[in-house]
Amino acid sequence: MSFPLLTATAAVPAIGAIVTAAVPAARRTAAKWIALTFSLATLVLAAIALVRFEPGGDRYQLTESHDWISDFGVRYELGVDGIGVSLMALTALLIPFVIAAGWHDADPVETKSSRWRPTQGFFALILMVEAMVILSFEATDVFLFYILFEAMLIPVYFLIGGFGDRAHAGGDEAGATQRSYAAVKFLLYNLAGGLIMLAAVIGLFVQAGTFSLTEIAAARADGTLDMSTGMERWLFLGFFVAFAIKAPLWPVHTWLPNAMGEATAPVAVLITAVVDKVGTFAMLRFCLQLFPEASKWATPVVLVLALISIVYGALLAVGQRDIKRLIAYASISHFGFIIMGIFAMTSQGQSGATLYMINHGISTAALLLVAGFLISRRGSRLISDYGGVQKVAPVLAGTFLIGGLATLSLPGLAPFVSEFLVLVGTFSRYPVIGIIATIGIVLAALYVLVLYQRTMTGPVNESVRHMPDLKLRELAVVTPLIALLLFLGVYPKPLTDIVNPAVEHTMSDVHKSDPKPEVEAAP
Repeated sequence: MSFPLLTATAAVPAIGAIVTAAVPAARRTAAKWIALTFSLATLVLAAIALVRFEPGGDRYQLTESHDWISDFGVRYELGVDGIGVSLMALTALLIPFVIAAGWHDADPVETKSSRWRPTQGFFALILMVEAMVILSFEATDVFLFYILFEAMLIPVYFLIGGFGDRAHAGGDEAGATQRSYAAVKFLLYNLAGGLIMLAAVIGLFVQAGTFSLTEIAAARADGTLDMSTGMERWLFLGFFVAFAIKAPLWPVHTWLPNAMGEATAPVAVLITAVVDKVGTFAMLRFCLQLFPEASKWATPVVLVLALISIVYGALLAVGQRDIKRLIAYASISHFGFIIMGIFAMTSQGQSGATLYMINHGISTAALLLVAGFLISRRGSRLISDYGGVQKVAPVLAGTFLIGGLATLSLPGLAPFVSEFLVLVGTFSRYPVIGIIATIGIVLAALYVLVLYQRTMTGPVNESVRHMPDLKLRELAVVTPLIALLLFLGVYPKPLTDIVNPAVEHTMSDVHKSDPKPEVEAAP
């Protein structure tokens, strides 16, 4: 039997979480290095999987299949297409930066609310989230995916509530209350979506007699599994609602600003750049593949919701006074673009949406982590507490600017390519939606540049006059992310070569082809 590469890629961070948690309390530094080592080992395995993946080969590659709960038809089935392997690699890439950026975030502090802040637990939880997210990108058994989809909520809940941001304007006790509120809200929203999805998973099994994604899709394709129109639509809604909450999509988005605002910057990156991608990925893998007719039926409503997310998220970002909440609302706007690209039902739109997932992960990580370094120096998340930072910390200001410009999709940086493809793909089939969505681009320029102007330019605020510039560890975190933004901005071909064949399969699932351009006949 060949080496189970996909299992190993998920098992290494899971083992790392156990080992890290078992380190004695007094060996905090050792626990950090152990966690970082296991995350780098995971990155190596993910890179091997990416290299071994053949874009022109079978749809699902590196597959594994074993009996698990035979009485209920549940199997341990893994396999990756071009979209899954790319997001798996993104996850493995970002976690070492998350760990390095959060190197001191769980160090003990003498405050009234620091009843339980074990450093080992913080890094173990991060590795556990990584293991579950990677496995969710690999799972081709619907029930296995559901278990992972729900289980990853628990470590994230503890990361928000137990290791939240210490920079709170209301003081330590108010901050502890807000962290608890944000953690509970995150958990309740996503558990509600998971319960709805569970009903749909059971309904799908009753209809198909199996949880295997590949078997169900094959049965749908050859006509041996014929669902009624009503049943398919109900099942689609059960899956879609859970994924829309996870993504998140308006109007079930309100947990994200609270969670990102109260979490530390590295954990906020973990939430929006890693965990939330499971929702948009699942729309492509499960909604469109299992319920093609229902997906087309729901497309007009989904596009309107995505459009509202784009404009609404950008408008609220403009008015924010909190740096991290501004980035959170910007992410809601970006997820609107991703979902719009998925349901535009064009190859450009879906390729752009997949690239957007990857590029948004990198750009948001860069911006959020630099914002975290900034906040840790001043001890405040309020924009009004800054000013003139570029005069005292020019490297910090410069990296913050590049992350912000990537967020507004400046040409030459990676997100521009994906946003352009999404808009082109949407406009070719739904021109009115595509035109209105461009409002989000204008608003993005407004909230990013205003944020930079108020924090980095102008007279030097007395509270930042002696602010140190980025240190070596912080530069080691930010520099590779910026380099990736520049490289993929001018040469996205390595990603598009992997993603495009998977998009073609998805377009075939929903029986859609790209609209032909209307060309007037020559006189």
